[in-house]
Amino acid sequence: QVQLVESGGGLVQAGGSLRLSCAASGVTFSNYAMGWFRRVPGKEREFVAAISRSGLATEYGDSVGNRFTISRDNAKNMVSLQMNNLRPEDTAVYYCAAHNEGFYAVRNAFYYWGQGTQVTVSS
Repeated sequence: QVQLVESGGGLVQAGGSLRLSCAASGVTFSNYAMGWFRRVPGKEREFVAAISRSGLATEYGDSVGNRFTISRDNAKNMVSLQMNNLRPEDTAVYYCAAHNEGFYAVRNAFYYWGQGTQVTVSS
């Protein structure tokens, strides 16, 4: 059974940093592209970042630019999202996701999802 479990969310002031982590089990982790998405109630889910199976390639959503960094550790079955210079508009539930269907950064290819972790940025 595939499980993705996020951790690291919380409350932070604008300009601060948080690091999210996602632990994967039940899959051969290195075979899966990994990603982070976020959702605000009443809005569509938004792509945040994706990382290739090897970890050598990454892609980011326009709204996070170079403030966020995605990384992975295939030996530990973990993917992380370092979030710097956080803004109130980054407030959302953040979800870890995985897929093994071709190119790593295809937004709608992800089909395994974690339960989400809340990030709240105060102004």
